[in-house]
Amino acid sequence: MFRVTHPFHPLQGRQFALVMVRNNWGEDRVYYHDLDGRLVSIPAAWTDVCAPDPFVFLSAGRSPFCLEGLVELARLLSSLDEEAGHDG
Repeated sequence: MFRVTHPFHPLQGRQFALVMVRNNWGEDRVYYHDLDGRLVSIPAAWTDVCAPDPFVFLSAGRSPFCLEGLVELARLLSSLDEEAGHDG
């Protein structure tokens, strides 16, 4: 059994029978049967199968962003700005 723990997932808090955990599409995914009996998957990080991300645990919901994500976003925005020919 596993529980969906991602705070914004529509199944957050629901518990399902675990079929398997497998690395697919570059990440660990949890496979289970949905309410219609179809085999589906979600990222294992969105469940209690994995230990919680340390940042998410320590921020206790106070911040939706981690430092690495914000740095990557700033880098992406900067490169898009350069492509568009903007200064600054």
